[in-house]
Amino acid sequence: MTITSTPGTTGTTGAPTGPGGPGPAPRTGRRRRLLSTLAAGLVVPLLLLVGWHLLATSGRFSPAQLPTPLEVVAALGELAGRGELWQHIAISVQRVLLGFAAGAGIGLVLGGLVGLSARVRTVLGPTVQALRAVPSLAWVPLLLLWLGIGETPKVTLVAIGAFFPVYTTVAAALEHVDSRLVEVGRAYGRSGLRLFLQVQLPAIAPPALSGLRLGLAQGWLFLVAAELIASSIGLGFLLIDSQNTGRTDVLLLAIVLLALLGKATDAVLGVAERALLRRWT
Repeated sequence: MTITSTPGTTGTTGAPTGPGGPGPAPRTGRRRRLLSTLAAGLVVPLLLLVGWHLLATSGRFSPAQLPTPLEVVAALGELAGRGELWQHIAISVQRVLLGFAAGAGIGLVLGGLVGLSARVRTVLGPTVQALRAVPSLAWVPLLLLWLGIGETPKVTLVAIGAFFPVYTTVAAALEHVDSRLVEVGRAYGRSGLRLFLQVQLPAIAPPALSGLRLGLAQGWLFLVAAELIASSIGLGFLLIDSQNTGRTDVLLLAIVLLALLGKATDAVLGVAERALLRRWT
């Protein structure tokens, strides 16, 4: 008996490479692209680390002004060893996620109303645009007066930060949906909620998801201001406390952790964004 190769098989394993499923070659190609992307993304952080170390050891700054990266790593080990670091991270992540959920939810609803209705846009639009110009710290005394010093004002301030990017992108995207697309939807019998869910929502998915990512980033930016409100735990508190105690290594550690957590949560939202866009586009 003579064994002959057939299309769609490779070697003796017979692994499928045809249209029925991804074969080893495409999988290897994706892995290489992923590794290449990760390596390219690490170039600038590594250069920054080298530049930071060289600047800290050049004698231009004292150790109290600019500790080396290794001293910051030592501060990380010190706080982690005492168990404090995980508490700071956990409470900050909780505040950001709760605030983002509330702010983004309200932003989606109000942005949808303003984008779909010219009458609502005329009444509500100018007021929201004016409130958007208020700096984050300006809300602090008012929230303290109204909501006290518990968790509520901190989460509310993060929600305010997350609200405006989501509201703005959703309202603008709905306002500029191609009218011909809407007409086609109506011609196929779509109206009201079905028209919104099946035609307008998929059309605004890319900018709306970008708005959600901007809202999440803004939530992290507002976190430090939120944790100025009589806080005794959280990365924002750690930032201020390390400044008051002269622990520059802990201060830099808090900044690095805020950057890493912001990037990590954005990456999670990015994965959800790609999955939704594959479904709707």
